[in-house]
Amino acid sequence: MANSRNSHCHTASNWAGLACKGLAVAFAWLGLAPAAELDGGETLSFNRDVRPILSNHCFACHGPDEAHRGADLRLDQAEAAHEYAIVPGNADESEIIARILETDEDVRMPPADIGKRLTEDEIQILRRWVDAGAPYEAYWAYVPPKPVSIPPGAASGVNAIDSLVRRDLDRQRHHAAELATRRNQLRRLSLDLLGLPPSPEQVDQFLKDDQPDAYLRRVDELLASPRFGERFAEYWLDLVRFADTVGYHGDQIHNIAPYRDWVIDSINQNKSLDQFSREQLAGDLLDEPTTDQLIASGYNRLLQTTHEGGLQPKEYRAIYAADRVRNVSEVWMAATMGCCQCHDHKYDPYTALDFYSMAAFFADVDDEAHFKNGSNALPTRREPEIDVLSATDRMRLESIDRAIAEAKEQGDTAIAEMLREQREEIDGRRVRTMITKAMQSPRETRFLPRGNWLDESGDVVAPAVPAFLGDIHRFAKLAPDARANRLHLANWLFDCEEGIGRLTARVFANRLWYLYSGQGISPSLADFGGQGQPPRHSALLDHLAGVLIDSDWDIKATVRIIVTSETYRRQVAAASELHNKTSQSELSSLVGAVQSGHRLPAETVRDSLLFISGLLDDQVGGQSAKPFQPAGYYRHLNFPRRTYQHDSGAMQWRRGVYTHWQRQFVHPMMKALDAPSREECTAQRSRSNTPLESLALLNDPTFVIAAQAFAARVLRETESSSGAATETQDRIHHAFRLALSRKADPIELQTLLDLFDAEHKRYQTDAAAADGLLSLADATPIAWPTESGMAERAAWTSACRVIFNLHETLYRP
Repeated sequence: MANSRNSHCHTASNWAGLACKGLAVAFAWLGLAPAAELDGGETLSFNRDVRPILSNHCFACHGPDEAHRGADLRLDQAEAAHEYAIVPGNADESEIIARILETDEDVRMPPADIGKRLTEDEIQILRRWVDAGAPYEAYWAYVPPKPVSIPPGAASGVNAIDSLVRRDLDRQRHHAAELATRRNQLRRLSLDLLGLPPSPEQVDQFLKDDQPDAYLRRVDELLASPRFGERFAEYWLDLVRFADTVGYHGDQIHNIAPYRDWVIDSINQNKSLDQFSREQLAGDLLDEPTTDQLIASGYNRLLQTTHEGGLQPKEYRAIYAADRVRNVSEVWMAATMGCCQCHDHKYDPYTALDFYSMAAFFADVDDEAHFKNGSNALPTRREPEIDVLSATDRMRLESIDRAIAEAKEQGDTAIAEMLREQREEIDGRRVRTMITKAMQSPRETRFLPRGNWLDESGDVVAPAVPAFLGDIHRFAKLAPDARANRLHLANWLFDCEEGIGRLTARVFANRLWYLYSGQGISPSLADFGGQGQPPRHSALLDHLAGVLIDSDWDIKATVRIIVTSETYRRQVAAASELHNKTSQSELSSLVGAVQSGHRLPAETVRDSLLFISGLLDDQVGGQSAKPFQPAGYYRHLNFPRRTYQHDSGAMQWRRGVYTHWQRQFVHPMMKALDAPSREECTAQRSRSNTPLESLALLNDPTFVIAAQAFAARVLRETESSSGAATETQDRIHHAFRLALSRKADPIELQTLLDLFDAEHKRYQTDAAAADGLLSLADATPIAWPTESGMAERAAWTSACRVIFNLHETLYRP
């Protein structure tokens, strides 16, 4: 049973109409009735319109947290609210409205010291809701989804997405943007799936392909590329807070890079999401775990740890437990269970007991060796660890071992001996990585009153899932006195009958939509609770969750359905282009009306510029790389003090996913472009637009050298067959084709011609400036055409730096 999929999920034709028993428990716990249609103008939705107001202003004192509940009043449950605070159908007679409108600050709600006054619009929404009978709705995330009615003309898949989006826009009397140009469709697809722009040859081939399935074939080619796993892994590593260092105190190195390679390989192999997750949470608990599954179990070791000599083990056991509960709940449940460490959740039905019961699942993780031998040494062992080879090297060893056996059978000792550098040479490439090793006797987990690790008066708790979501013992068919483990938890997360598989499917369907549209159907990617935002198109979210389940948790199949829809291929458009009465904020809330033209992620920016320049190293996997970094950036990194030594050769030009991730000192270029420190789960990166970004992109030595390589490439590739160079304007057009998949327009062409002429003249009279710019690449051979002079090389480098920093180069088309 341990190695089986054990998802128990139903096909799309059945899944929406069947009650998930775990979520059905939540429905009963909440004691809520389905929504009613409300009169009085626009139809109100409790989940969409009313609950966010109550959650933001009321639930902290009148919600699930019994210990901090004011006046013994609950406003998150219909029965209690209707009994004490609301007269259904009569806002003027309802205490909730009277208290909101009260002029006496000692009586008015919310209290003045909270600093959350309701707006006039919010008050009117509450009045309309009460006058209409104050109907409550079961909370959307914790109840079985309704059957999704697909509009006529679309039976399933891509057409279903487009039909659902079109129906919603029609209902709101809005229009969708036109399809993007074929060039932009291909650029968007390549950047989203691979994190790289298409080559000019790929663009030309696509534009000439007039077959109906041209786009579909390109999608399939990109999904099959090893680059897809690298791009997708960047997002997963944000979720699970992957980094190369421990985070706390001295932020020393820990050995975990093979886990990143396992993620990339698993995505490229199209490992199902449930098995992908199961191996991370409990790879060590599977029957006869493979090396890969042990590497995957390193997920449980990704948290921050301290290695100071004077640490208090009990304190850090509590800290580590809380870290793990926060991450597993946010990654797989979009639940903020971290809020329950000290008290019951103030907005959601999670209790403090749920928190410590969830923590108990991880009490068998053997990772406390540093409590006994705390050390400030730079790299040190983080037991348990194993020595591993890359998947490629392991396959090579297996092939060599077979060849050695054959040689021995044939009596060819010379061949056998030769095959035996080769074997030793490959075997010498082993690296250490942290794994999870389940202890025979798990640590004792106690309920900590108020989260105080010094207070041992709380009861000992056993592993259990949140009480309102079900019973792990019943789910796993365990005896009452048997201990549930991480494998049971992993199976429960993806089971659609007794577990919460439908919730998990919604969480990941929402994130996949975010990855390929720029924003989630529910904007709250890590919080499906009361403080999050409900989905703006619940039918679309439920449909995509069903697709994910029906495909047996197939990530690539679900991505394919999204990116082959017309909705995905729409233009990036402003509100004025669609409807003169639509504001930009309204437009952003319309699911599928337009595509997002946001700046590309930090890794994609780096990779794109290196790809355009021709410098990008395409090796998949391996140890973390250290790009150029400002001197002295680590000057405050102590215990022990250390200096940064950047890599040379091909390691310098690795993809961004392989960049060394120092939690306390994230690489400054990555940080400037909003990469997270990965101390916590990051489901959605911020997107800023600051001068620091421009300064980093203009002056980071990586990009200056890349601009030189780009300039050299342009010069080399625009030589005529006779050896004579073409005109400058032809070179500018070629540079644009390499970077932007198109020629320069007349204004762009003239601007760059003027820039090149001015820079060429400047560098002809200032050889020292030209030498200073070009000397950065001394450690990286640049293949300049032999006939090009220093001034010409420097001037073209300046022009290429401009192209690198164009909005169109850095933003999603």
